[in-house]
Amino acid sequence: MAGAKITESGKTQLQSASLLFVDNPVGTGFSYVNTSDAYTKNLDMVASDMMVLLKTFFDSHKDFQSLLDDQGLAEVSKIAEQVLDAVNREKYKEATELWGKAEMVIEQNTDGVNFYNILTKSSAMSAKESSLEFTQSHLVHLYQHHLRYLHQDALSELMNGPIKKKLKIIPEDYSWGAQATNVFANMEGDFMKPVINIVDELLEAGVNVTVYNGQLDLIVDTMGQESWIRKLKWPELAKFSQLKWKALYSDPASSETSAFVKSYENLTFYWILRAGHMVPSDQGEMALKMMRMVTQQE
Repeated sequence: MAGAKITESGKTQLQSASLLFVDNPVGTGFSYVNTSDAYTKNLDMVASDMMVLLKTFFDSHKDFQSLLDDQGLAEVSKIAEQVLDAVNREKYKEATELWGKAEMVIEQNTDGVNFYNILTKSSAMSAKESSLEFTQSHLVHLYQHHLRYLHQDALSELMNGPIKKKLKIIPEDYSWGAQATNVFANMEGDFMKPVINIVDELLEAGVNVTVYNGQLDLIVDTMGQESWIRKLKWPELAKFSQLKWKALYSDPASSETSAFVKSYENLTFYWILRAGHMVPSDQGEMALKMMRMVTQQE
């Protein structure tokens, strides 16, 4: 405004947080291009430039990559290396036990972050849950983080109430999820086995493979997804990797980005924004749109 003066208020947001100001699209503010064809032409290009910037920023500023401080990151990295070593030695039960320990280290350093949505916290485990038939403590903790999350009261009431009644074939003395702990224990030796080769076989056979990931998911995080995809031996992987992310909008009337997608031949990867592990619950409209795209209804 003409005649306006800039004064210091003494209430800068830098007192509470680190701020990153980005002049985007490129060419605005202090950002600039070296050739005229580098200007963006649409929102997809703007978003793509931002993704490149953020990746570069986080790669070069490791302290902004997670909820952990340097000491916490060192502790998690140490146990993560042990998990990887066990997997490489094909000691999968050992890897599962170390996985449990790794989650405990993360939880201790993040004030109980929820592995299914990093913006929330895990609730405390009840005495009943801590006295399950598991004899190994790591299985108790893994159950707490994963199976228990899927068996919350509201869902259990739904499944053991109207759904059970509607199905008409479930024995009266059996409840939904009653044997979940036994299944979890019996699968202990299989959790950590890589299955990248199976995805390669599916792609080679021409089967459509869809991968999707919630931005706020910790147990199946985006970096991990991208890491295993890079290990594929699929002949078209290089072409897939060179693609730019395409923005998706769940609401046609809104300019708010709901997700990004890249697709080549029979491999498609959706990155869902503002969603944790439970994408349909966190972003129902986008989950529905994704389903329609997967089934070629859009």
